[in-house]
Amino acid sequence: MDTGKSEALEQRAFLLALIGVSLVFALLLKPFWAPVFWACAIGVIFYPFQKRLLARWPARRNLVALLTLTLCVVLVIIPVLFVATSFVTQGVGLFQQVQSGEINLAEYVDKIKHAFPGIQSLAERFDIDLDRVKSQAVQAFTGAGQFLAKRALAVGQNTFQFFLNLGLMLYLAFFLIRDGDNMIAMLIRALPLGDEREKLLFAKFAEVTRATIKGNLLVAITQGALGGLIFWILGIPGAMLWGVVMAVLSLIPAVGAGLIWLPVAVYLYAVGDMVEATVLLLYGIFIIGLVDNILRPILVGRDTKLPDYVVLFSTLGGLAMFGITGFALGPLLAALFVAFWGIFIREFNESEPAALLEQPGEASSGSE
Repeated sequence: MDTGKSEALEQRAFLLALIGVSLVFALLLKPFWAPVFWACAIGVIFYPFQKRLLARWPARRNLVALLTLTLCVVLVIIPVLFVATSFVTQGVGLFQQVQSGEINLAEYVDKIKHAFPGIQSLAERFDIDLDRVKSQAVQAFTGAGQFLAKRALAVGQNTFQFFLNLGLMLYLAFFLIRDGDNMIAMLIRALPLGDEREKLLFAKFAEVTRATIKGNLLVAITQGALGGLIFWILGIPGAMLWGVVMAVLSLIPAVGAGLIWLPVAVYLYAVGDMVEATVLLLYGIFIIGLVDNILRPILVGRDTKLPDYVVLFSTLGGLAMFGITGFALGPLLAALFVAFWGIFIREFNESEPAALLEQPGEASSGSE
C-alpha cells in the first residue's frame, strides 16, 4: 500500500473515531443537556456585563466571572425560585380546596350555562353535549391539580437532583463566562465549516439566544404581573397563582395569558359581576394583549430577524418537543436553520438569496 493511500485511510479512520467519540460523549452528557444549555444561555446573556467589567479589570478574569454569576443569581435564580415555590404552594392549596368541595367546579360551569342560555341551543345545533364538556372541564382542572401536586411532591423528593442540576449549571456558567472567548476561538479553529461561516453561526446563536430568552421572559413577567395585578384589584382569589400561570402561558405566542383571563371574564359575566367582567375583558384585550402584540415582536421578532409566524411555530414546536426549555430552543433552531440555508443560497447559488429570508420591512429598508 503506497503512502498516499495509507494516509487517506488513516485520516478516514481518525475522523470516524472522532465522530464516534463525540457522539458517545454527547450521550454521556444527555442527563445534563438542560443544565448545559442554560449555562450557555447565562454566558451569552450576561456577556455584555462581563465585557464591561473585564475592560475595567482585564487581569482579574476569575473575579469578573464571579461577579457576573452573582448578578445572575440575584437577578434571575433567586426570584425564579421564590415565584416557583409560591406558585406550587398556592396551586396545591387550590387543588385541596377543589378536592374538599370548598370549590365546586361543576357549579361554576352550571352558572355559565344558565347565564348564557343561547349556549344550549348553539351546542344542540352543533351536536355538542354540554354535560360532557362540563365533566371534561372538571376532569381537566382536577387532573391539572393532581399533576401540580405530584410535581410538588416530586420536587420535594428530588431536591438533591434539582440542586445538583442547579449547581452544575452555575458551575459550568462560571467557566463559560470566564473562558467563553477562548472556547469559541477553539471551536472556530476545530470545526471544518470555514471560519467566516462559523463566526456567523456563533453570532447568530448568541443573538437569538439573547433575544428569545430576554424577550420572552420580559413579556412573560410583564403579562404575569399585569394579570396578577388586575386579579388582585378585582378581588379574584389566588391572584399570585394566576399571575404566574399567565406568565408561563404567555411563553405561547398569540394566545398565552388569554387562556386564563378570558374564561374568568366569562364567568364574571355569568354570575352577574358585569362591571368587573367588563373591566377584566377590556384590560385583557388592550393592556395584556398589547404587550403580546407590540412588545413580543419588538423584543423577539426584530432581534432574531425571524418572521412572526416562524417565531410562533418554532416556539410551539420547541415547547412540545423540549418542554419549558423549548421556548428558547425552538426559535434558536429555526434561526440556525435559516442561517444555514442563507449561507448555502449565498455561496452556492448565483441568484440573490437574502431577499427570500428577509422580512418585508428589512427588504424595503435595505433598498432605500
